[in-house]
Amino acid sequence: MKKIDRIREKVTIPPTSVYLSKMLDAGWRLVALEWEREIEFSGEPEPPVVEVGSEEIPFGLRIASDCRHLEDDPLEVQTLKFLGEMIVQDISFRSMAEALNVREYRTRDGHAWTASSVFKLIPRLIEIAPRLLSGSEWDSRKKQLSKVAWNS
Repeated sequence: MKKIDRIREKVTIPPTSVYLSKMLDAGWRLVALEWEREIEFSGEPEPPVVEVGSEEIPFGLRIASDCRHLEDDPLEVQTLKFLGEMIVQDISFRSMAEALNVREYRTRDGHAWTASSVFKLIPRLIEIAPRLLSGSEWDSRKKQLSKVAWNS
């Protein structure tokens, strides 16, 4: 069984034909070239380009139709909001999973929610909560939260 060996070299000067020939003779095959340049821009910077496969896309986001940035996934954001409501109500992870399943929400891979999968989503909920809980919706929600009996 053969294994692929890869190297990545930082380019300080353009490669010469002699260097390329030397690498080919040593058994290397050129598989990619990456170019960059500095450009002047005005206005807002473009959102960073999403590199497929570089990391998992956070729950609540999806790749936008232009394939250049991430955007909210409405169903996943709705799931996170519902989960946040249940956390405020101090519901157990098992009950949260059951409530998500009753509403027919599914995990990203299409499975039913479990207590474990809900627990694993909590760090993402903490990360996105400030954005979810902003604006007039949050102001009206705060009034309802004062009615929740804490530590009762």
